[in-house]
Amino acid sequence: MIDKTRELALKILYEIEKNEAYSNIALDKILQQARKQKETISTKDVGFISELVYGTISWKLTLDEIIKKYSSIKIKKISIWILNILRMSIYQIVFLDKVPKSAAVNEGVNLAKRYGHKASSNFVNAILRKVDKKDYKEFFEIKEIPERISKTTSMPSWLVEELLKEKTLEEVKTICENSNIRPKLWIRTNTLKTDTQTLQEELKKEKIDSEKGTLEEFLMLKGAKNIEKIQAYQEGKFTVQDEAAGLVAKVLNPKPGESVLDACSSPGGKTTYLAQIMQNKGEIIAWDIYSHRINLVDRLAKRLGISIIKTQVKDATLWEEKYSNHFDKILLDVPCLGIGVLKRKPDIKWKRKKEDIVEITNLQKNILENCSKYLKKGGKLVYATCSILKEENEKIVENFLQKHQDFELETIEEIKGNFFEKFLEKNSFLQVYQNEKTDGFFICKMRKK
Repeated sequence: MIDKTRELALKILYEIEKNEAYSNIALDKILQQARKQKETISTKDVGFISELVYGTISWKLTLDEIIKKYSSIKIKKISIWILNILRMSIYQIVFLDKVPKSAAVNEGVNLAKRYGHKASSNFVNAILRKVDKKDYKEFFEIKEIPERISKTTSMPSWLVEELLKEKTLEEVKTICENSNIRPKLWIRTNTLKTDTQTLQEELKKEKIDSEKGTLEEFLMLKGAKNIEKIQAYQEGKFTVQDEAAGLVAKVLNPKPGESVLDACSSPGGKTTYLAQIMQNKGEIIAWDIYSHRINLVDRLAKRLGISIIKTQVKDATLWEEKYSNHFDKILLDVPCLGIGVLKRKPDIKWKRKKEDIVEITNLQKNILENCSKYLKKGGKLVYATCSILKEENEKIVENFLQKHQDFELETIEEIKGNFFEKFLEKNSFLQVYQNEKTDGFFICKMRKK
């Protein structure tokens, strides 16, 4: 008898590996398919499936190293189904103390019988019976520092080496370790419809506990499942957003009645927060390069009852004369490598390569160069990424300021006296590293003289 939760987790892992789907999208897709087929999936089941999927993806490099230790067949020659059965089973044996090894082995063998053949199940059985927690502990004895950090934290070696160029050994270890922490669930109160205290009381009636964040509109939820089914969510009283992401809009701090550009707006979390700060008064022009992503912004704005956002399918690197010197404030939350959100999107680790740095930084430079011309004199611009490499952050800003004497750095006053202040560098560069509370983010504010 096949365990349904493990089988669904395996199907999700296959979707991610074979079709290069994002983990959250693949998880939702497979679970919806299962429900349509009248399969009973409890909240507890969803939790275990998510643990298996995100854990297996997060620790893929380390899991593959353990497979290599015991397999006579090279990783590339193993079928995707069998490889993911091995990864998922080894993840349970090594990292999940609550799962008995016998259960992980037996269920792995059962899955191999269905998704492979007789030899496959024997192959899986032989490897899994040899695997032990000590296989992971052995990686800590590796003498080469980049290799040791890579294999003990399941971080690509190129990324470890890049971080070691900029940070101390202890800082790099902490960053890599924190990338495997399960993320907290943060929500932002929609103050256009309610206040944080009232929302907390409503959530408590639905048996959802919450904790106030550093920013007054933010709450960290505990044990909440199926967010979209919560009445307050359906009524547009809150939206899901990490507190560090919300901080970007807070730092730009637009005023009611101002004209604002959000040049890379999808999926709309920061865009709608800007509108909320502006009390839904003024104008926000929101761009994205794809229409299906712009639709996400429109849907979110509608649910939250926001009317000042005007969306446009637009490439932020291409000049638009009518917006020259037009905006009071500009938000550039530019495309990036996404190294700051690995704990939320672990599949990014395996999609990015060192060569991507040149391509992505060129795009960032072009967006900043082009959109800076849309800012009024005296206007303010926030440049932000969900990444932590200096090449995407400080170096982009410093390079821009060298070429543009009409721009200057602004001190980020909005974080004085709170949790985020300790991440402030030179009063103008806010580099938040992923930690137990938030994602990693870079924020810088500039003013046009």
